Amino acid sequence: MKLYNNFIGIDIGKFSFVIALHGSKKISEYENTQSGIADFIRDHKENLAESLCILETTGGYEMELLTTLYNENFAVHRANTRKVKNFIRSFGNGAKTDALDAKALALYGFERQDRLELFKPQIKLMIELSELVSRRNDLKQILVAEKNRLKAPGNNFIKSSCKKLIETVSEEIKSITNMINEKIATDKVLQAKKEVIKEIPGIGDVVANELLTVLPELGNLNRRQIASLAGLAPRSNDSGTFSGYRFTGHGRDTVKPILFLAAMAARNSKSELKEFYEKLINKGKKKMVALVALMRKIIVIANAKLRDLMHSRAVIKI
Repeated sequence: MKLYNNFIGIDIGKFSFVIALHGSKKISEYENTQSGIADFIRDHKENLAESLCILETTGGYEMELLTTLYNENFAVHRANTRKVKNFIRSFGNGAKTDALDAKALALYGFERQDRLELFKPQIKLMIELSELVSRRNDLKQILVAEKNRLKAPGNNFIKSSCKKLIETVSEEIKSITNMINEKIATDKVLQAKKEVIKEIPGIGDVVANELLTVLPELGNLNRRQIASLAGLAPRSNDSGTFSGYRFTGHGRDTVKPILFLAAMAARNSKSELKEFYEKLINKGKKKMVALVALMRKIIVIANAKLRDLMHSRAVIKI
């Protein structure tokens, strides 16, 4: 069933974006500014009314165009970069230009239209939390780098500078952590979710904050879907009589590092999760394999707990 009459692929850059209409050879380029977006909408008003716009995630450069199209009631899909790349590779074309990417996005929308979810903007609080969590992680990387420099042999003349920066960055991390806690506390639902998942061994304030921010789908998916989204679903590697080693992969990049910290803490706790980990080790599983299984168990438990919480809240409201 045809859902849209037109498909507009949009390749986003830092300073401009290129658009291609499926079935047309014409390519247009606009500045990635408010005036450029206004020009694009004015020039394509008739097409946009019956179109699905498709663009990729590009480090935030797409957000103004996304929200503007949404606010103007135009259908827009923010595509998964990995899926689009694999789609393009399937045609065997190694060439890459902004125009070709825009055309590929338009074709992707045409062929996958019945399976593409429309973009829905996050609420203001979630956007703020996402930015704070991202900033905190950036500062943590800086902190690790400076601590490594401080420990390195020689370079004594820069150690004083390293110590000063470590102190400054540490204070800023504490400040941002407090801001995240304060913002979550202003939302009763988020705060309730946070308290529930903190009941899981290995999950404290920081891990709870980051999980709720980078994985807002928690509690709304089944166990297989949430494990897959976290990049922790075992993938088959079989062919004919060959049965290869299962592996995990893909998923949302920001989730695994958080769960790794949670699993490291859980395996050292006095809990059923530690027993689960030790049973796997006693069965001959490699430590990393057991740790990944523990990560998967933690996210599945968190998902179930939040699903039950939201169900109980709904029942109470009824």
